[in-house]
Amino acid sequence: MIDGSPDYRDSGLEFSPDFVFGSATASYQIEGAVREDGRGVSIWDTFSHTPGKIVNDDTGDVACDHYHRVESDLDLMAELGLESYRFSIAWPRIQADGTGSPDEKGLAFYGRLVDGLLERGIRPIATLYHWDLPQALEDRGGWTHRDTAYRFADYAQHVGEALGDRVAMWTTLNEPWCSAYLGYGSGVHAPGVTSGRAALTAVHHLNLAHGLGLAALRSSVTRPETEYSATLNIHMIRGAEDADADSQEEAVRRIDALANRAFTGPMLLGAYPQDLLDDTASVTDWQFVRPGDLELIHQPIDVLGVNYYSTVTVKMWDGHSPRSNADGHGASTGSAWPGSENVEFVEQDGPYTAMGWNIAPDGFEQLLVDLHQQFPELPLMITENGAAFDGDEVVDGRVHDPERVDYLRRHFTAAHRAMQRGVVLRGYQVWSLLDNFEWAYGYTKRFGIVHVDYETQERTLKDSARWYRELISTHRIPQ
Repeated sequence: MIDGSPDYRDSGLEFSPDFVFGSATASYQIEGAVREDGRGVSIWDTFSHTPGKIVNDDTGDVACDHYHRVESDLDLMAELGLESYRFSIAWPRIQADGTGSPDEKGLAFYGRLVDGLLERGIRPIATLYHWDLPQALEDRGGWTHRDTAYRFADYAQHVGEALGDRVAMWTTLNEPWCSAYLGYGSGVHAPGVTSGRAALTAVHHLNLAHGLGLAALRSSVTRPETEYSATLNIHMIRGAEDADADSQEEAVRRIDALANRAFTGPMLLGAYPQDLLDDTASVTDWQFVRPGDLELIHQPIDVLGVNYYSTVTVKMWDGHSPRSNADGHGASTGSAWPGSENVEFVEQDGPYTAMGWNIAPDGFEQLLVDLHQQFPELPLMITENGAAFDGDEVVDGRVHDPERVDYLRRHFTAAHRAMQRGVVLRGYQVWSLLDNFEWAYGYTKRFGIVHVDYETQERTLKDSARWYRELISTHRIPQ
């Protein structure tokens, strides 16, 4: 056991000098300027403009106006002392319809961003895909259409050629679980499809895009020390205490297969797990997996990105009592769990964030340890971790957010403890740098360590940003 407070509220813990502290954002959530400089329409433009899909019918049309405020936002990052910045590239800004020659204005914007980061001593971490698929590709089938993976590789080639001499780390996909299961299964994310078969087809084509995109990057990037990664929202799954051992074990196994091993299997081991194929046989025959696909997908990466926010607790449904579906992603007519609708997601103990997600730093520590035990040779990086809380208001020029400070303290403590247990963890990107468009929740949820007034676009450091600045400057969790 590691010494420390049982509630993970430690201070004074030191991180090594080479541990990289940064923050993260996503293009559609912050950029705005959706109709400028040749940018095409994305599935999130279409989805957010569909009445009833987003809280308050909010859209990302303006968001944080980062496209026009990139220089001042870069200065803000420097003020915080960020050592890295994880951003995503909007595919429709590079190829309006997802095909053809790249748009020079789009490439120039990201070139200015990368150059600005380097000028300020901040390490650029670029994500190629954070959910904003060109609508023209979705019109042809999106991630259910095999050709989309090949179009992704072409896009990766263009971006690698333009920025590959300067970007420190490339991430192919962000949370393909969300793209596949929330976008094509439950339909709560763009493009809003509700089909189990479509979701599993999208899983494979996203995996294929990862492999093809890696190959395209490696053929176009000229910076020899560049690192390559993918980011997964690995689910920390627990069995419900009120269920018997068999029910717990079966439910955990099924959800682990869908949520985690559907991606780590082909990406890191070169095969889909047989139990996943068996569990979903009534949904699809997996004939969309063609000979040679797994070899294309299974390529070495330098780092695995890990996004963590909460845990889930499961048991097998008895088929009679009301079925709880507290999986953290809201009610829908479709299912994010094709082939496992007989699994019940039970309510978890609090406290909770404003998203209704439980706060569980112990789950974070265990997740990192479990991943390290499964893939001991693969370094990890926290590519997202953070929390939304209500009540973030500017008062006399300050934003007091003690709950977020406490959340970050406890999760940095968990990460530190995991490293003490042997986990190789390269860095930590706090989600998010800015309050932003929070997908289906619109502007009602604030994750940022920097407050954004959406009417004036004024940025104000929250207390969590000040706390984080001290952690970065000292590499020690503040007292």
